[in-house]
Amino acid sequence: MRILHVGKFFPPHPGGMEVFLADLIDAQHRQGLDAHALVHGTPLPSDPPWLQRVPVQAHLSYAPIALGFRRALRRAIARLRPDVLHLHLPNNSALWLLTLPSARGIPWVIHWHSDVVDARFSTAVALAYRLYRPFEQAQLERAEHIIATSPPYLAASTALQAWHDKTSVVPLGIRLPPAAPTQAAPAQDNIALPWRAGVLRLLSVGRLTYYKGFETLIEAVAGLPGVELAIVGAGEEHAALLAHIQACTPAGEVPRTHLLGAVDNERKTALLRACDVFCLASCERTEAFGIAVLEAMQQARPCLVSNLPGSGLPWVVEQAGAGMSVALQDVAAWRTAISSLQADPALRARLGAAGQEALPRLFGIDACATRILALYGSVQPDQPSAPYPMASYTNAAPQQSDTLIVIPARDEASTIGAVVQGLRAAGWHEVLVINDHSRDATAEIARGAGARVLEPTLPLGAWGGMQAGIRYALRQGYRYAITMDADGQHEVAEIPALLAAATQADLVVGAYPERASRLRQWAWHWFRHLAGFDLREAQKRIDRFKEFLAENADHITALQIIYGKPYAARRLTYAAIVELHSALAADAALLSAAERQEIDEAAAALSAVAEGNDTDAIEQAIKNLDKQTQEFAARRMDQSVRTALKGHSVDEV
Repeated sequence: MRILHVGKFFPPHPGGMEVFLADLIDAQHRQGLDAHALVHGTPLPSDPPWLQRVPVQAHLSYAPIALGFRRALRRAIARLRPDVLHLHLPNNSALWLLTLPSARGIPWVIHWHSDVVDARFSTAVALAYRLYRPFEQAQLERAEHIIATSPPYLAASTALQAWHDKTSVVPLGIRLPPAAPTQAAPAQDNIALPWRAGVLRLLSVGRLTYYKGFETLIEAVAGLPGVELAIVGAGEEHAALLAHIQACTPAGEVPRTHLLGAVDNERKTALLRACDVFCLASCERTEAFGIAVLEAMQQARPCLVSNLPGSGLPWVVEQAGAGMSVALQDVAAWRTAISSLQADPALRARLGAAGQEALPRLFGIDACATRILALYGSVQPDQPSAPYPMASYTNAAPQQSDTLIVIPARDEASTIGAVVQGLRAAGWHEVLVINDHSRDATAEIARGAGARVLEPTLPLGAWGGMQAGIRYALRQGYRYAITMDADGQHEVAEIPALLAAATQADLVVGAYPERASRLRQWAWHWFRHLAGFDLREAQKRIDRFKEFLAENADHITALQIIYGKPYAARRLTYAAIVELHSALAADAALLSAAERQEIDEAAAALSAVAEGNDTDAIEQAIKNLDKQTQEFAARRMDQSVRTALKGHSVDEV
């Protein structure tokens, strides 16, 4: 599988997003993926062949302006022919993909690293984001899947609110050495330490910018004896922070905070090993995760972070048990937290060891890359998805525990409870109800009966609800997903029959002829032949059918069930004729004049009887049209197969 990552920058450019991208691509290469990256920056002689940097002509705040990025994207897609486009956002240059026809046929996976937070930006930049946001949302709508980096950030992100149904949480990870140090080893690196002897050594790492909250740390340290802070990083706030340090330092005393500027990775690692406590006092959600915290945990350092609402930063520390979160921009609270660690070396050791132990389990790059590979498999079904390739399921006996029952529901309070209870009584405990904006107690009753309930932000409809449930099953690692209606028309006892067939096929479509009228049976038989629907090309056909439904929404009722009702019969008949006209317009050359005349006469007869209430006559007319169009449908199928195989060799089939 070939992946094209579209990122913002790449090391040696500093930043957590950049470190993660480098580590992820390294892990993907070890997985056997052909991963490439297109980013901003000046090309370097040491750049590998899979990395392309596009020179930047200007910056708008944090947004790089690279005039050649669109052309570079177009050429990279044409040269590489990627199976997946992996977009790392925010990234203004990635918007060019919306304008490239060659990008539209490739699945997009969006890695959502951070919202664009404009609270402290200039008025001009805030206005610029208002113009940018519609295109940002267009990208999110176009994406097959979205990756958020933590549950708190997903919950708080305004940009992602409409897309929860196709978003998974995959925490960021970092590359781990074969053998990490088990405990602190501060004095073994031959570097000049910025701290004086005998003090509690605090370290903070990050760009010198407004949202890092360095002012809070400077003020907290200024009021604590025996404590010194070193800050690693460069940025636009350097002069302001120097002035703040001087303002917080009493006359005649040596400053307790040291600005070290930008350092290389080796020195940064040495400083992390030498410090006693790592601190990150970020004050805005632009700090979405905090890769620097993972780097500190790798060196067994205890971590103090701000309790930033809606950020993944405190969540990371809490999950690992690696430290404590401190009230946002509360200088007194920071002094208390620092003092507690200063007075308790044993506590520092326990927190550092806990973080280091949890790191490979929770935040290692290999685990992260494996989960992302599985998502690639869900958006690129023809490709194997790790860690469970489809072939490993062949002829394996299905189990109830690895099967998810998906039930779209809207205003089904009268039946949903009995449906869920019936499933659970039969041993099907993994039940997901997609509550599609019900106006009654559907969600509460479903939960009370033992089902999990997914409540999408926007109405999805029955088809969209099924999609949301299947996406959920893919994300959660279920082997099978079975869709059922919420009104009890599907028999629980028939589920094993579907699963038995699933060992021999990738997709199983069940029908219940005993409950279907003859009219419904003939209608669907005719439609299947006419549309040339072939399960071997299910995804392509489903996509085309969805487009047809969208284009003809005023004329048809999607997947409407006919129970002998004349109005419903007329609606499906009209939809069928619309589809017939579309098929004839596209492939009329496959018919002789005589064959075309026979089909036109059969369609006219169906249109005539459909205006009446005689369902038997409608049934007979559908049957006649089905007979007249079967050969046409077969020719269309043959043509579609030849088109699909054109340009491919025999060994690719």
